[in-house]
Amino acid sequence: MILAATDTASVSFDAWQGVLVIVLCAFAALIANAALAVFNDGARPFLLDYIQGRSTRLATATIVTGLSAGFIFGLGAPMALSTGVLNPWLVFLPVEIIGLIAPWRWLAATGGAAWGAVCVFGLNAANNAATSLPIDFVTALQQISTPILWLFTLFPVLAITRQFGRAKGLITFGAELAVVLLSMNVWETLFPGSLAMATGVVMLLGFALTQDRSTRRAEQLVLAGGSEADRVAHAEQQAATAAASDQLFGPNAERLRRNVIPLGILGGMVAALAASGIFGGGEATSFLVADGTYGEAAQVDFLRAFGFVPLIATTALASGAYAMAGFTFVYPIGYLSHVFIDAWPLALAVAFVLGALVMAAEVLLLSAVGRWLQHWPSVRESADHIRHAITETLSLAILVGSLMAGLAMGGGLGIALVGGLYLLNESMGRPVVRMAAGPAAVIVGGIVLNLLHLVDLVQPVAG
Repeated sequence: MILAATDTASVSFDAWQGVLVIVLCAFAALIANAALAVFNDGARPFLLDYIQGRSTRLATATIVTGLSAGFIFGLGAPMALSTGVLNPWLVFLPVEIIGLIAPWRWLAATGGAAWGAVCVFGLNAANNAATSLPIDFVTALQQISTPILWLFTLFPVLAITRQFGRAKGLITFGAELAVVLLSMNVWETLFPGSLAMATGVVMLLGFALTQDRSTRRAEQLVLAGGSEADRVAHAEQQAATAAASDQLFGPNAERLRRNVIPLGILGGMVAALAASGIFGGGEATSFLVADGTYGEAAQVDFLRAFGFVPLIATTALASGAYAMAGFTFVYPIGYLSHVFIDAWPLALAVAFVLGALVMAAEVLLLSAVGRWLQHWPSVRESADHIRHAITETLSLAILVGSLMAGLAMGGGLGIALVGGLYLLNESMGRPVVRMAAGPAAVIVGGIVLNLLHLVDLVQPVAG
């Protein structure tokens, strides 16, 4: 089901896959150059000042680089080396920086294409060089897969506990464990965590919708028992809130609608990349794609997307810049195209068309999504809890997996190096973001172990 730690993940592409990556990177850099979309959710709000002329291109690019560098080198590159497939941190974050820095569009496209070529040709060379060392830390990095896949399953439990209390959290935890056991004994070909995760997300949405409906009924009862003046004031307040929202976000939504065609093309290209078999949209799905379980990867990324819809919609409406992968529903479209269509030209064509249509629909319906979220506050709050829970579970999983990788490549000394570098990063104020600190520590620790081996101070761990 997952890559064995003793297997080496090859980072190599067919010619058509390489062309697809290079063309996508060039086009994504153009999109970033026009400040139409970026991948980093934290960078999106800073684009408003640039779009409205209150900040320079260089200043904006500097901010985005600072926000993204840790994810590129601490998470994107290690994940690609350990899985053999590309990921959004390695593909999208660098090209958005290149696009924002470049003063001319032709230079943005050229720089983006160059980065695509680095991904296509450079990763395989780096992988070959690293795996040829006496102490193979790249293969050891595959130890991260098991804790990521299993702990990621439990993010709905954390989200429900934080939002709806301990009792519902314990019930969800028990339900997920029951589904895992059932899946292990009945559907042995499926990864048990995928069905358990789906169960948790359904329960979370059920709790949120029930709470919002109860709140709405209570408000209606209060208004029904009040005076006509109270009802009129309530209606006027709702109308004023909606009008203020339209006035604040309307121009930004209109800017995105005017550019729906290039954004739709971008969505189609991202879906095609997901259909190519060389791209995973998240930490867990990178390992699932590497293992060839595209249906489960589609389920995982589809459920994960619900946690990011409110954040992406809100930041897009507030900044006038969208996300490189939209609400990320284009990922499962690509995976499923790969599953159901054998011939890669047809699979890519279908993925491109469907991805473009979905991305265009997201842009055109962005204002409606924003208004809908205002009427379902518990659902919107659930999305916030989902994001935080995903970050929390993945941070723990990546740390545990990184320590396992340290053990695999260097025994107790490997754990000391990886854990020590992680703790040192924490004590220094996290110059490397926490989620990326573990894989980065594995790479640095692996280099140190190889240097120590060079002077005969350590030997490779047996087995």
